[in-house]
Formats: sequence, C-alpha cells, structure tokens
Amino acid sequence: MLTTATAPHPVVIIGAGPVGLAAAAHLSERGLPFLVLEAGPTVAAAIADWGHTRLFSPWQYNVDAAAGRLLAACGWTAPDSDVLPTGQELREQYLEPLAELPELAGSIRCGVRVVAVSRDGLDKTRTAGREDVPFLVRLESGDGADEDAEDLLASAVIDASGTWSTPNPLGQAGLFAPGELDARDAGRITRSLPDVLGRDRGAFAGKRAMVVGAGHSAANTLLDLADLAEQESGTTITWAVRTADVSRVYGGGDQDELAARGALGTRLRGLVESGRIEVLTSFTITSFAQEEALVVHATTPQGGRAEQVDVLVPAAGFRPQLGMLSELRLSLDAAVEAPAQLGPLIDPEFHSCGSVEPHGERVLSHPEKNVYIVGMKSYGRAPTFLMATGYEQVRSIAAGLAGDREAADAVHLELPETGVCTTDLGGSCDAPAPSDDGCCAPAPAEDSCCAPAPAESACCSTPQPITLSVR
Repeated sequence: MLTTATAPHPVVIIGAGPVGLAAAAHLSERGLPFLVLEAGPTVAAAIADWGHTRLFSPWQYNVDAAAGRLLAACGWTAPDSDVLPTGQELREQYLEPLAELPELAGSIRCGVRVVAVSRDGLDKTRTAGREDVPFLVRLESGDGADEDAEDLLASAVIDASGTWSTPNPLGQAGLFAPGELDARDAGRITRSLPDVLGRDRGAFAGKRAMVVGAGHSAANTLLDLADLAEQESGTTITWAVRTADVSRVYGGGDQDELAARGALGTRLRGLVESGRIEVLTSFTITSFAQEEALVVHATTPQGGRAEQVDVLVPAAGFRPQLGMLSELRLSLDAAVEAPAQLGPLIDPEFHSCGSVEPHGERVLSHPEKNVYIVGMKSYGRAPTFLMATGYEQVRSIAAGLAGDREAADAVHLELPETGVCTTDLGGSCDAPAPSDDGCCAPAPAEDSCCAPAPAESACCSTPQPITLSVR
C-alpha cells in the first residue's frame, strides 16, 4: 500500500508493452495516478521486431481483463477470441487502441529511457525513514547527453521493461564467445526472431543458415527457413543446440490444447526426420571467426568442430538488465535473477516441468517497499513466462498498492494444457519427479520467448498455455 507521504506522486511504470499497459489499466480502475515511460518511439515498440510472428495462443488469452473493460466502455470490438494474432495484429488491434484511451493516453511518454531508480535524497545505504521518501526516477531522452537527463518522483515503481534488448550470449559459460559481438555488429548474427519470409528474406535466400537454441523461437525460425528453402534453391538449414537431443522441443503434438503449438512441434519433427534440417546436438560454441563465411567453432562429444555459415539466428533466450535498479534494495534469486520468492519455482535446473503457481504482489515484493519487477523481466533468466501470467501479476500489484489486500492475495489463472509430460531435463516421464507432487509439463527450453506456462496449483492440475511473450 502507498504511504501517505508518497501517495501524491504517480506510480511509474517502466515499459509500454502488454504487461506495462495492463498495469496502467488496473491502476486507472483503482483511481491511482500513474505514468508509463517507454524507451521506444511508440507503445509496444519491441513487438515491431517480431510483429510478423503468429502467437500460439488465441485472443482470449492475450487481452488483460481491466484493459478489455476500459476498451469495451469506449466501443471497442474485441477480436474473435479463437483467432491467433500476429505480433503486429496484437499491436494494431489491441495495444494501440488501449494506449489511445483517455484514461491512459495522457499518462504515457514515449522516447524516454529510464536509466536509474533510487530514493529521493537517499542512496542504498540509508535506512531511516526510507519508506516515506518517494522514488527518484532518472530519464534520458534524445541522444542521452547530460542536458537530456530528467528526474521524476514516484510513489511506486513497476518495472515492465522486459528482456528483449538483452539476449543471452551464444558462447559457453554464459559469456559472449570471442568474435560474437563483432559478428553481431557485422549483421552475420541476426536478431532473435528475424522476418525470414518478409523484410529479412534477402539475408537468408540461397544462404547457409544456422539457428542456435532449443525453444519455440528457434522452432518458428526453422519452419520459416524450411518454407524459404522450398522457394529459394541453395538455402540450407542447420539447427545447433547445447543439449543432447531436441525431442522436448516437439511438444505434445495432437495432445496440446493449443493446436498451433502442437502442430509446430509435429511439423518440425518431420523436417528433421526427413533430413531437410540438419541437427547438431551437444554443440557448445567457443568462438566465431569472420572469413568469407562466418566460422562457428564449437566443442562436441567427438571433439572440436567448425561450421561455416552465411548467417546465424540466435534463439538462446534472454536475461534481465538490472543496472538501472542498482540503488534499490532488491531480493533476487542468485541463479535466475528473479524475485527471491519466485526464483526457486521457475529455476529450470531444478523445476523442469515449467508449471508454476500463479503469483502476485507478495511473491514479487522486495525489501524496498513498493518496487516490483513484472512481466518477462520478473522471470529473470528462466524461460517459462507468458503474457497472461504478467496480467495477473499487475492486477494483484495494483490491488496491493490501493490497499485492497484481499484482492491482492486472491491470485488465480486457468490455462489450456500442453499435452506433454516430462519430469527431468531429459524429457522422461519415468524419471523421478523434482517434488513430492510429481510434475507433468514440458521441460523449459533454452529460449525464453515461448515456453511452458505456470499452472494454478502444483504441477499438472491446471491447464497451461504458451504465449509468445513480449520483452
């Protein structure tokens, strides 16, 4: 709940993606002042990078409840609940109309980047009276020069800035491989979800392409490349993963309640088994060299290996950028860099099933009162987040900030089943379950874009969708 001393200041929401705008909608319904700060030139700017990609989950899972109510009151017609939108359709048909509502429009600023959050007049070491001092939020606009800096005061901070801008390194040990950054700068390593069949077609047509990663982002790109290869001779596809096999990426097939997700895995399996996609397993990248081709050096169980490709797509997940919060007293899980109470529930090394109980304000809280990390960023390095989970997070937080403890603690989520069951990272249902409850859900993928969703109660009792999440 906001303190009397800080309540006159707005709640600052960092990021105008789906979860950030949902937070604004809930705060609006609660009558709390807010300000949404977006680094991009428009709301949901990051989605423009993957707007060509179609989500696995239909509209019914992609519209936040409070946002839907505000839109409906202004005459908005909701899209067909059973239709699967693309990222661009998500922006145009939902997020942009939401941002234009009178309840939100005047409280959204684009083109401003939050570079630091602290307490007004207090650094991290000062304790006395800390909760009664407003947050200081420092912004940069323009080219980031000192004269473009601006300080704002806030009663609370909700960080929904996502992780899209900080992809995981491709090298071993969580580090960038020698030569990796140069290859990215040269365009030989692309962004994580390139538009293979559209604006980026020229980079792939007739070329040797490698996709690195074992998640649904990798699967989407591989399928697009297979379509391109049918149209453009000379297009070859290599799929490299660190794991010993790729079977878990195929998912539940016909048993998946989200048909598009199940069909993706089934088609990918067919392409691999037919030899149209070459798979390199246990492939750990050690360095890159730029010659006439991009040379990818790696270690394998058979020894060192060098692959020559023209272009490489990184689909190895993302990680949070926490530097701007360094003056706040956060409690983060040491492994996955999620809020401390959430981290053990989603750590892919120990909780492979990917089903996590819905969680709200209490689980997301920190020693620094009234600061929250939500959305994709709340899952840190873990790969199991989805949009609907973020909507429930911010609903609970808005209730907590408004002093409605009962509503804040009443956290729930009902989602469709994946149709697969794995209990360890190898994907075997016969393996010992990681908890006494026995976990039945897909093992998390390397890629944090699309992965198993949290369930309402332990492991398998609640349906679980996968949504292409926005960072």
